[in-house]
Amino acid sequence: MLGWALAFFVLAIVAAAFGFGGIAGASAGIAQLLFFVFLALLVVTFLARALRGRSPL
Repeated sequence: MLGWALAFFVLAIVAAAFGFGGIAGASAGIAQLLFFVFLALLVVTFLARALRGRSPL
């Protein structure tokens, strides 16, 4: 999922460089959403592993 966020971020930068503001804004929004979903899933995974008694890493 982090890879998808990075891909949309790169797409947003390329679109902004060529002057496509709408596409750049949409891609940046999707990248931001995917990044925060990734972070939330990461925290949930760490908490689940900690509650089961395993080390987080």
